[in-house]
Amino acid sequence: MEEPRLKAGIWVSMALRMGNAGGRYGAVLRHGDPDAGGVLVVLRGREGLCVLTQMRTNAGALAWMRGTGTAPVDQEKADAYVARQVKFDSDLWVLEFESPDLLPPFEGKIV
Repeated sequence: MEEPRLKAGIWVSMALRMGNAGGRYGAVLRHGDPDAGGVLVVLRGREGLCVLTQMRTNAGALAWMRGTGTAPVDQEKADAYVARQVKFDSDLWVLEFESPDLLPPFEGKIV
C-alpha cells in the first residue's frame, strides 16, 4: 500500500526544521511547486558535495538516490547535476544542508 504523500512545501518546511534543530543548517536554493514538486537535496560535507534525488520505491515509499554517485563531488559537478534536473522538471525544489558526513538531516532510505 502506498504511504500518504505530503505536499512538497510542507515536506520542505519539515526538512529545514529538522536540519536546523540538529545543527545541519539548510536553505532553499530553488522554490518548486508547493503542492507536487519533487525535491533535490544538496549535502555540503567536509570532502565535497552530494546531491540526493527524491524517488519512490516499487511499493510507493519515499526513498533517496545519490544522483551524483557515491563519492563526493565538487561544486561544479553538483551545480551541473542540479541544472540538468531543473531543466527536466521545472517544479523541482532544491535544498542545501550543511552535512559533514554527507547524511541527510531527516530520516530517509538511501538506495
